[in-house]
Amino acid sequence: MITFQLKDIRKTFQSGDIEEEVLKGVNLSLEKGRVTALTGTSGSGKSTLLTIAACLQTPSSGRILFQGENLASLREKNLRKVRAEEFGFIFQSSHLVPFLTVEEQLEMMVEVSGKQGCKKDIDSILRRVGLSHRQNSYPSSLSGGEKQRAAIARAVIHRPAVLFADEPTASLDSKKSMEVMTLLQDMTTSLGMSTLLVTHEEEMLAFADQVVRMEDGRVTDR
Repeated sequence: MITFQLKDIRKTFQSGDIEEEVLKGVNLSLEKGRVTALTGTSGSGKSTLLTIAACLQTPSSGRILFQGENLASLREKNLRKVRAEEFGFIFQSSHLVPFLTVEEQLEMMVEVSGKQGCKKDIDSILRRVGLSHRQNSYPSSLSGGEKQRAAIARAVIHRPAVLFADEPTASLDSKKSMEVMTLLQDMTTSLGMSTLLVTHEEEMLAFADQVVRMEDGRVTDR
């Protein structure tokens, strides 16, 4: 079932008198319970597309369709609500809050999302990511893999409809990368999320249900 769509997305950046079109009419659909991997060379437009899909920047034109609305036409106040309640985010760096324990990171996300009922799921989510024994630990004492697993737990604790992951394994070794991707794949399926993953690592594409390749601002292959 398609839950999220990008329709004819275009993005142009202006530098003085020069215009550069970095996205040239991209169409993309995400399905519930499936991982879509977006890949391509540096400068292909994949990260720009992800940030537009996640409503972190606006397209020059095109539609972002989610739950019957065109998110591209919403005001920032309404977009903040959508991002907090319905989206989850994982980046190359874990971006954990240094003065919060692992458990407190998840509690903070529950508060931000307003989904107080999800607080009861914290213990089970920490078990699933293998961090029950680390729930009272601060980020400074965690390994790279543990930090990224904590970031995944934080990103999904409020059960978002769409999960955005931007190069989540880029700073990890191959073993930890496989662990993180296995976890992402499992969470996507079990929680019924639509996951959009940006990666330049070919090995990570094996974990995707759909692979979309980009070149020069266009989708070239699926």
